[in-house]
Amino acid sequence: MRTLAATGNTTLMNKNLLAGIAAGAAGTTALNAVTYLDMAIRARPSSSTPEETVKRTQQLMGVKLGDGDSADNRRSGLGALMGIAAGVGVGALYGMVRPHFGRLPLVVLGAGSGLLANVGTTAPMALLGVTDPRKWTTDSWLSDLVPHLAYGLATAATWEWFRSAQN
Repeated sequence: MRTLAATGNTTLMNKNLLAGIAAGAAGTTALNAVTYLDMAIRARPSSSTPEETVKRTQQLMGVKLGDGDSADNRRSGLGALMGIAAGVGVGALYGMVRPHFGRLPLVVLGAGSGLLANVGTTAPMALLGVTDPRKWTTDSWLSDLVPHLAYGLATAATWEWFRSAQN
């Protein structure tokens, strides 16, 4: 009996994790869509912080990515991949902890997930000296928080849908 219960818990944990990974991917897509829509509407440039984060990490690790355009292109690609990894990673974490939060409203779960993703991406950049959120303008905060809240809502809604579809 003990083995059966442990297997059941492991299966449920795996389902929550997989639902979280899928939810994080959906959330990442939502974040990117809201970000690119904002850029298109307001004609604002893309952020250079992902590439700068790669550059600072590269310097700390003593890794060379090539010269000139090759290095810049690799930094751009790696910066985008870091964002995807962060979104999927936060989704996986969400999937593991979500069952412990009971029946909270979706908007609360989404806001929490979005804020976690925001802190999870901004904190390393701040620690590396790439950005200082204390000096951000209101516009900068909105440009960062709104897509992260879209991430959170999409992540929470997707996780809830996956888990309800499995029951």
